Amino acid sequence: MTARIQVPRETKLGELVEIRIVIQHPMETGYRHDDVGHPIKRNVINALSCRYNGEEIFRADLSSGIAANPYLQFYTVARESGELEFSWIDDEGKEGLERQAVVVKS
Repeated sequence: MTARIQVPRETKLGELVEIRIVIQHPMETGYRHDDVGHPIKRNVINALSCRYNGEEIFRADLSSGIAANPYLQFYTVARESGELEFSWIDDEGKEGLERQAVVVKS
């Protein structure tokens, strides 16, 4: 699983920062059937977390109601330069991890 993350290249101290993430994942609901009529096993991302320099700033518990390749958008306040770390896990136990640098100017 890969993700595309969008954060500003630079931001000012104390500024509100918009964070966007799209995770490439099929998000099978468990309600569909394959070509021969067998049910396709449910497999959705069920948890996403974002840490800013090690501190959790965002958490989402997802379910089968979300679309394939889920898109999430949230905000945080720029405190210091560092790293955003995104982690997620799906129903099959597969984990994803992506990092994005944050540059904060005073």
